[in-house]
Amino acid sequence: MSTYPFDFDPKEPFMQQASDWIADVFYERLPEAGFEVRDEQIYMAFQLERAYNEKKTILAEAGVGTGKTLVYLLYAVMYARYTRKPAIVACADESLIEQLVKEEGDIAKLARHLNLTIDARLGKSPDQYICLNKLDGARFEHEEDGERFRDLYDSLPAFVRQPDSMQAFLPYGNRKDYPELDDEQWRKIGWDVFQDCLVCSQRHRCGQTISREHFRKAADIIICSHDFYMEHVWTYEARKREGQLPLLPEHSSVVFDEGHLLETAAQNALTYKLKHAVFESIITRLLEGEVREKLAYAVEDAIAQSEKLFDLLEKGSRRVSGSNRKDVVITDALLQEANRFRSLLAEIEEELVFESGLFTLVTYHLTIVEEHIEMIQLALGLFVQPKQLISWLEEDRDGMSLVIMPKKVKEVLEERVFSRKMPIVFSSATMSVSGSFDYMAGTLGIRDYLSFSVDSPYDYQAQMKAALLPDQNDTDKTKLVLDLMRLTEGRALILFPAEEQLRQFKASIGQHPEAAGYRFLYEGSAEISSLISAFQQDEHSVLCAVTLWEGLDIPGPSLSHVIVWELPFPPNDAVFASRRADAADPFEEVDMPYMLLRLRQGIGRLIRSREDEGYISILGQALNQAEVRSRIAAFLPSGTERNTIC
Repeated sequence: MSTYPFDFDPKEPFMQQASDWIADVFYERLPEAGFEVRDEQIYMAFQLERAYNEKKTILAEAGVGTGKTLVYLLYAVMYARYTRKPAIVACADESLIEQLVKEEGDIAKLARHLNLTIDARLGKSPDQYICLNKLDGARFEHEEDGERFRDLYDSLPAFVRQPDSMQAFLPYGNRKDYPELDDEQWRKIGWDVFQDCLVCSQRHRCGQTISREHFRKAADIIICSHDFYMEHVWTYEARKREGQLPLLPEHSSVVFDEGHLLETAAQNALTYKLKHAVFESIITRLLEGEVREKLAYAVEDAIAQSEKLFDLLEKGSRRVSGSNRKDVVITDALLQEANRFRSLLAEIEEELVFESGLFTLVTYHLTIVEEHIEMIQLALGLFVQPKQLISWLEEDRDGMSLVIMPKKVKEVLEERVFSRKMPIVFSSATMSVSGSFDYMAGTLGIRDYLSFSVDSPYDYQAQMKAALLPDQNDTDKTKLVLDLMRLTEGRALILFPAEEQLRQFKASIGQHPEAAGYRFLYEGSAEISSLISAFQQDEHSVLCAVTLWEGLDIPGPSLSHVIVWELPFPPNDAVFASRRADAADPFEEVDMPYMLLRLRQGIGRLIRSREDEGYISILGQALNQAEVRSRIAAFLPSGTERNTIC
């Protein structure tokens, strides 16, 4: 099989030859297969040619229906084959990954209509896999779901349950394989950040480990989430120092689909989570062997200080209404205890240098302890500089965690991502502010970049009817939504800004008999891609979601009505609280831009083809403010009604 789908002349520039072939694809090959010629798509192709030629970053803002995904996929595949390194396509979340690789998705379309064999493999995040240790516990500890988990364990491949050798790659343990589990059930058996994988006795049989070995061998494309890519960037040097392979292999180019969301993923990757119980379980491994008394006392002192620090954190924190979060109140006493903890850890590090020369400790355990102490030292080093970070406490069934996140990530991104000489494509329908990309480029640390913007080819004026429906004091929003759903006999996507609002809506539905005529699908009740598939196949169903403001692509009558339960202003979390505190005008600089961007994305779920038509209904208390209404009306079709679309 030829490497390229065209006759390659090594005497001529490769990218010019690839671009000529891609032009033929959009002008001839795809139209012959029934695709329409799109000027916006061809314009984007010429822009990406320059980015790949010059190995530059490009901000590609292209509206819904421009066919931007086909363009970046073709360039990514061709360049991967030329460099013999796979391209990375990083999506905003796992549901968008599934949209890309589904049977009728864009990769499958290119393969089918261009007679291409595209080696595209998924690099899913660790939390998308079963943790065998957690599953072992859940099979017997959780009475309510124990039988279900025991059946799940029995269904795993034989090599997981028995010491048989594995002769070939056999994927298993992916969240998508268990669509019947709701999110709460998955949390009981899915991987989380407190799992100590390096010392896990089952790591070589783990679905996550096996999957990683598989996707690293991809020839064309590895598809992962923003979070996973940023985790790769952040851990790259540390993993190499420790003799481990980086999470992702060397690659030829990167595409950030829905690239406007990358900053959040970068912050998440640079976030530390500390938990006293985890620290104690790891540090006490030093006491399992014959160690000197001085080290044993140092370990005991550090455990006591960790417990004291977390006790002080909990007593001095403020609970945030409607969440499992507590705001940390930074005091001199708290910083003093944090510094004392750091000093005790430094003492252990010194003792370990001496102890390692005596060979009394298991080398592997010693390495794990040293890595964990190094991580805590880095985290507390940030913590004692509160002006540079965002911190809070999170409470779950396993206790309290201290979360430490840097305020700004652009320096890390500039050094570790954008300083590399390779093509980097940001693709989204919404990246610019008033025609400028400077705001986004500045927050991400992008100094030298190309950019362009093309509008959607769709006639929103003719295809979409929209209404702004401000909440009144006596508004029964659930009944209003049910009334709106009659316009399209279901076929609706209801978008909620937060899980709490979705839960309240779900609880209230039972009070309305007319709701019995619809099938409601709730995010969190099953694996997300299975819910999307059910929504698409059951034409009159209603999908209720919190995370599907971006990326959901369902052309046709199944999605004929987008109902926005409440304007998607930023959540009341520590990240946005910090941004508001740093802003001269928090509403104009933080809240309003975030809301408008997310709302535009949500509205974009409705019209996905020239044949689509339908309704946009936007509800919310904030619509009673004239300024908010006018800012929203500015990007809705003219003639948008305020009170009703019936």
